[in-house]
Amino acid sequence: MSAITLEHQAYTEAVAVRAWAEGRTVCVELTDGRIVGFPADRFQILSRASDKELKDVTVRLNGYALRWDGLDEDITVPGVVAGHFELPPPPRRRVMAVAESRSAYGKQRGSSRKRDKKDRGGAV
Repeated sequence: MSAITLEHQAYTEAVAVRAWAEGRTVCVELTDGRIVGFPADRFQILSRASDKELKDVTVRLNGYALRWDGLDEDITVPGVVAGHFELPPPPRRRVMAVAESRSAYGKQRGSSRKRDKKDRGGAV
């Protein structure tokens, strides 16, 4: 008869050491040294809060929760770290502007290529 020995590795979830707000971004320092930031606008109540109200964040439940007493709002740290937010991110305008400029550039280049072929006697 053979015996099987299983080694169990203890998994320790990183929790908050401190939290603060910089403008509309809430930052959380974790026990493993990471600093995670998220836009306040990804949560309904925080999206309506003033910058002053956002700064009034405290760490609760041994680092497992963020609390805003004035807003009566609680958010779990593991949820934030996992990227679980109430609201979708806002549309990315910058990406659209880049895509539009690339499209315009392609159209411009395409028309010059046609002229080049025509000038060289090639088919269009």
